[in-house]
Amino acid sequence: MDNADVIEILEEIAVLLELKGENPFKTRAYINGARTLETGQTSVTVLVNEGRLGELKGFGEALQKKVTELVLTGKLKYYEDLKASIPAGLIEMLNIPGLGPKKIKALNSTLGLESIEALESACRKDEIAGIKGFGAKTQEKILDGIEFRKKYASHHRLDVALATAESILDFLRQHDDVVRCSEAGSLRRRKEILHDIDFLASSKHASRVIEDFTSLPFVVSVQVKGDTKASVILHGGIQADLRVIEDKSFPFALAYFTGSKEHNIIMRRRAIERGLRLSEYGLFRSKEETREMALCLACCTEEDIFKHLNLDYIPPELREDSGEFEAAETGKIPRLVEWREMKGSLHNHSDWSDGRQSLAQLVEDCLELGFSYWAVTDHSKSSFQANGLQASRLERQIEDIEQINRELSLENTSFQLLTGTEVDVMSDGSLDFEDSLLAKLDVVVASIHQGFTQSRNQLTNRLIKAAENPSVHML
Repeated sequence: MDNADVIEILEEIAVLLELKGENPFKTRAYINGARTLETGQTSVTVLVNEGRLGELKGFGEALQKKVTELVLTGKLKYYEDLKASIPAGLIEMLNIPGLGPKKIKALNSTLGLESIEALESACRKDEIAGIKGFGAKTQEKILDGIEFRKKYASHHRLDVALATAESILDFLRQHDDVVRCSEAGSLRRRKEILHDIDFLASSKHASRVIEDFTSLPFVVSVQVKGDTKASVILHGGIQADLRVIEDKSFPFALAYFTGSKEHNIIMRRRAIERGLRLSEYGLFRSKEETREMALCLACCTEEDIFKHLNLDYIPPELREDSGEFEAAETGKIPRLVEWREMKGSLHNHSDWSDGRQSLAQLVEDCLELGFSYWAVTDHSKSSFQANGLQASRLERQIEDIEQINRELSLENTSFQLLTGTEVDVMSDGSLDFEDSLLAKLDVVVASIHQGFTQSRNQLTNRLIKAAENPSVHML
């Protein structure tokens, strides 16, 4: 279990405690613990193994014991008991925009609401508006949030899915009974929006792998559980599916379950044209031959399958039946951009606002990655919740960045740290900093962080006005 996993559970404990109405100081202890791990540079596993958790700020004996249990066992009884003590519907309400732990507790205490369905019914009966601290606008906003959740609850961004998937892949890679494993489906094809995340593993003991998978600490509920397949809901609401197959079928199953459906149809058609039969189980010589006789076409990797079909290897990202077969037939599969080709990034935060790293740490990591530039675009003053910078602080940051660049120049380093800001777009479309200050910066990102209840036209006009500012480079 890595730092991100522990941080997520500590943050969830804090939210659950707030839902129960526990002492704020107790809640704050878990939030502070999560922030300490978030800003630290040392692996929590290393700290636990070396008995050094007590060195961290805010890590008292009780928190040390809980984190140690979490790291060593992958589970935390206190956390599981806490979750079990709170109606699942209250936890689900946290996914509705505008509803935090305090408001959810008030709804539960006042009306006894324990599910989103009951909450929606109360809103439509106009029962929420009269509760102290709510009102008609809040009631309307809750209804909008419920409708939004219905529409997009199963939609997940790729970056979030990848971070979640890495924990599952780590589990599979380290499992004694797993021979090979991989992500599959739309996740492997790197689609920007996903409905679920798929995994494939090969093993002689499928049921043991499935049992351990469904018992992972970040599994919220088990939807389906069989000897070779399971579907679970993870923290954050994303569904994860795992299939476990024999190792000899692994490359065929990987190709099949990676998809896309349209790509697979063409693959099967090409196999038929060559007197073959392709499925998730193997590549057979003809319909009549048995699976065992098809061993003459056994493939160790996906590349072998493509070779049998007279194709160059097609990367998963291109498997959409959008011209990849024509390219693979003629040796014209394009080379995909790789991480090592990244030169830098233009929208980033440091610990001056809500980022985790200092300017010096950012430079060190950028040099290690071989980057040529990196823009520091911390929040502006109106984003107080993110420790946004006042104009005077931004001026000081500019000076610090200029000093860092001078030092880098003396070391004959071509890397450059760029000055910048993520400046708030105000309700009238003006920006959070004066134009004279913005003009000094290398990169200006304009963002709307408030006033989302404005009409579509008002919001559009705000963005247009911000984009028209000559100092703004991107929205």
